[in-house]
Amino acid sequence: MTDVDFQSGDSGASSTYPQQCSALRKNGYVMIKERPCKIVEMSTSKTGKHGHAKVHLVGIDVFTQKKLEDICPSTHNMDVPNVTRKDYQVIDVSEGYLSLMDDGGNTREDLKLPDNELGKEIEKRFDNGETFMVSVLKALDEEMVVGTKVVS
Repeated sequence: MTDVDFQSGDSGASSTYPQQCSALRKNGYVMIKERPCKIVEMSTSKTGKHGHAKVHLVGIDVFTQKKLEDICPSTHNMDVPNVTRKDYQVIDVSEGYLSLMDDGGNTREDLKLPDNELGKEIEKRFDNGETFMVSVLKALDEEMVVGTKVVS
């Protein structure tokens, strides 16, 4: 018997799962050109003389906000990313990074302050001494702060 190493900490859950093209819906998520996208528009063409109805998908990359398009037969499977959203309380903002704490009291300091209006809003709220949360979107081992909300 050969030695097998079971030291990896992976839960075995895939970062994507297959779903039939015709089952996808607007505002859902899909992988287009290897990027996780939110579907903003989709249309189905009629079945042609030789074959399948085609689904035309238009999606916005959840991290870069770039518009991506794809066309696939309605009977084919497409990868759908497992997208999760988690809220963290902001403890500190320093050198372009956020110190965050989750519900269980665990802290993390590996998330960058966004380079957009949201980043400016987070800095302003923090400098004003407000207590607030940030929503972090995660898909395919990529994470990004996508929103804020005040803790009452």
